[in-house]
Amino acid sequence: MIHSRFLLPFVLLGTTIFAQSQFELKDASKNYDVKIDVENCSKDECQGNATIKLFDKKTSKEFQTLTSYNLNFYLNEDQKPTANIIQLYNEQSPLIFDDFNFDGTEDIAIRNGNESGYGGPSYDVYVFNSTKKQFVPSEELTGLAHENLGMFNTDAARKRLITYSKSGCCWHLTTEYSVLPQRGLFKVYELEEDATAEGKVIVTKREFIDDEWTTNIKTYPVNEYYKD
Repeated sequence: MIHSRFLLPFVLLGTTIFAQSQFELKDASKNYDVKIDVENCSKDECQGNATIKLFDKKTSKEFQTLTSYNLNFYLNEDQKPTANIIQLYNEQSPLIFDDFNFDGTEDIAIRNGNESGYGGPSYDVYVFNSTKKQFVPSEELTGLAHENLGMFNTDAARKRLITYSKSGCCWHLTTEYSVLPQRGLFKVYELEEDATAEGKVIVTKREFIDDEWTTNIKTYPVNEYYKD
């Protein structure tokens, strides 16, 4: 019999692999302590089926358990997963705690595979339901975190969600959404940067103002627009 408390590594083709790994995060959330149980860890990377248990900081009681079929992440220098880091083309943490729908309560996004643009990290997003007193899946927000370049950013001051997408090296799109109570996401801004034509960038800004879309198009020399 193998006891789960003895998580001893075994060697497969020269690579050290752990059958199972558990991590505790105390500072990832304002309201919850987190325990992560993930299927496989190899060197500084973990992946596979995982359970994420949330414990109420005030009572220390288990609040809710969520799952991921592929909680893929790298370990930091302390051999722990990070939380709440969203870096375009770089690190994106396995767990993101934030108020995604701007209702004043903390929500959670959980890494689930690499299904966003260009094989980037994808997330299942859960919002806190004040009636049910638990986190419930948000199909719309999960869609944002699968259809673009990884996890979206949250601008709390302007109450906007921001996504990024691209096609090749030279076409980029930044999109902003507002969240309307009981109605869901509403696109309010787009910034398209098209550098596919040699030597120039066509910048198109579209913004929803006073119940209608306005469009502004300008062309810049490449070395002027990207000088920074």
